[in-house]
Amino acid sequence: VQLVESGGGLVQPGEALTLSCVASGFTFNHYAIQWHRQTPGKERELVAGISSNGNGNNLYADSVKGRVTISRDNTKNTAFLQMSSLKPGDTAVYYCQAIMGRSACWGQGTQVTVSA
Repeated sequence: VQLVESGGGLVQPGEALTLSCVASGFTFNHYAIQWHRQTPGKERELVAGISSNGNGNNLYADSVKGRVTISRDNTKNTAFLQMSSLKPGDTAVYYCQAIMGRSACWGQGTQVTVSA
């Protein structure tokens, strides 16, 4: 069971970035996906969530609503987090989580740094 995030990097304020989360070792389309982020000394924060089939209302944290879109391609076992109008406050390690009932797994994270 594995989740691998990618797409992080250093960007300037106002720029965009798309993160990817590739899953393997489990039935991806049975699991909801959430993106979380964490900065040193702070609790991990839920950023966005999407259901197992991608239908229905996605979940977004108030801090990113309108700037972030979560999506998934179940044919490619991949989830995405599209981020735009990035701010320095978005700087964090971003983690992908797969959830089905009480079963959950995490990726290793990808660093996003927003700085001029």
